[in-house]
Amino acid sequence: MAHYQTTPTLGTTTGLTLGNALHRIVATVRDWNQSRVTRKALSNLTDHELDDIGLVRSDIASF
Repeated sequence: MAHYQTTPTLGTTTGLTLGNALHRIVATVRDWNQSRVTRKALSNLTDHELDDIGLVRSDIASF
């Protein structure tokens, strides 16, 4: 009996199916956007408000 691979892959070395690759791309964009929203929200806080939550302005870049 012959065996056929029905799921397309993105190269033999990665072993990622097209669906997995798309999922990872979407997750990466979603995470990047969430970080961008977080940085923007933190940037709008005053230094006193940042101090209240245990941050300084230079910490914002790490989000």
